[in-house]
Amino acid sequence: MRITFLGTGDAGGVPRYGCDCPACARARTVPGFRRRPSTALVEAGDTRILLDAGLTDLTERFPPGSLSAIVLTHFHPDHVQGLFHLRWGSGAAIPVYAPPDSEGCADLYKNHGMLDFRRLAKFRPFAVGDLSLTPLPLIHSKVTFGYAIADAKDRRFAYLTDTVGLPPRTESFLANWRPDAIALDCSHPPQAEPPRNHNDLTRALATAKAIGHANTWLTHASHHLDAWLQDKSDALPAGVHLARDGHVVNLPDAGFRSPA
Repeated sequence: MRITFLGTGDAGGVPRYGCDCPACARARTVPGFRRRPSTALVEAGDTRILLDAGLTDLTERFPPGSLSAIVLTHFHPDHVQGLFHLRWGSGAAIPVYAPPDSEGCADLYKNHGMLDFRRLAKFRPFAVGDLSLTPLPLIHSKVTFGYAIADAKDRRFAYLTDTVGLPPRTESFLANWRPDAIALDCSHPPQAEPPRNHNDLTRALATAKAIGHANTWLTHASHHLDAWLQDKSDALPAGVHLARDGHVVNLPDAGFRSPA
């Protein structure tokens, strides 16, 4: 299984419009520190699944027929905005699996074009080609699922954004399932007050520890987190990495390399 982080940012991205903090200033001069909306591509055999669709250039990145399916965590705009252009394409319909959110986002349900929306149920596994996915409830301001993803060789990856902590049943499922690697929401540096809707670093590390000893990639990062980490190279424990756009994770070794 191969996972590519196409985007690792929060809704405002990095650099943030109008912000001159150290992280935003760095991202404007060094492209490798830019963050686009959180999106990942999971590949196994001939199967290619796009996790979320917040990137606005999907029609340029993915030629017709190159995606097996799109799987959404939830319907906030920064996770679905790429669908608004893609839907008006022509050709075979693209399956779009999503949580049971009756509102969706704007008129995507009504004017879905080539998008074939399919409603999921929590903890009910489904298959897309060579991959099996189990939807896992998360804690967010909209109905949101994370996904436990396994390939035919039982290599296991969990994608968990957007969330603040985990519901007890989801945490128990993952602790027993024992993923080889996880991508985990971490939008903020450590906060004095409990965070809302997104993990701070303290909550993210506690969540990763509760799941077990999987390699952890932090995603959905804000410019505040990047700025806080700039002079704190020892803030992340062994096995926990800050994902960046273009990073690739190859299972089963769960190692990663930066883009060439």
